[in-house]
Amino acid sequence: MAAQPKERSAKTAARRKTRGEEELRLHTMAGTRQALADLMAWHSIEEQGEAMTLMIHHLHGLGPAGSAQFLAPPRHEYVIPENVSAKLQLAFNRESLRVCHDE
Repeated sequence: MAAQPKERSAKTAARRKTRGEEELRLHTMAGTRQALADLMAWHSIEEQGEAMTLMIHHLHGLGPAGSAQFLAPPRHEYVIPENVSAKLQLAFNRESLRVCHDE
């Protein structure tokens, strides 16, 4: 006789627990999803979980120094334009004069 769905679920849950499996969830934007789809297509990988597991293990294999370049978030440098800087300086000077005048 076939196992009931509850029995199968319990058996699967017990097996996952003994193996130390843990579910990881990931919410992504469309661009990230497309990047994963491209990587999977380039390397003929059909399962998202398999692709992510392979990437994690390969990155880990590179060690701390080798994987750093892939895990460093991009930093954007903002340079204040000259006209904005001049306006800020003018506002600062006016405020300084006002404070000095009030005292």
